[in-house]
Amino acid sequence: MSTKAELYDVIRKPIVTEKATMASENNAVVFEVSIDANKPQIKEAIETLFNVKVKAVNTTITKGKVKRFRGQLGKRKDVKKAYVTLEEGNTIDVSTGL
Repeated sequence: MSTKAELYDVIRKPIVTEKATMASENNAVVFEVSIDANKPQIKEAIETLFNVKVKAVNTTITKGKVKRFRGQLGKRKDVKKAYVTLEEGNTIDVSTGL
């Protein structure tokens, strides 16, 4: 069992976008997670922190874009998102604080 601080290192923040809102209609919630977190770690963190049952975890990595800042080339960080599907009857309200 991990400590609460380690679980919050895995789960960074909820993502609230149009696509994430559409996923919530299918009992799924989207979180930004640590880039080196794996699916079992994400499942354990969600179940422990929010006291829900997780059905499935799908992940995706978005590569950071190359952007210019004051004429200098820079690169945004890579972001890993987890689409967490919950069992029937379980919900997570991402509009309130943790």
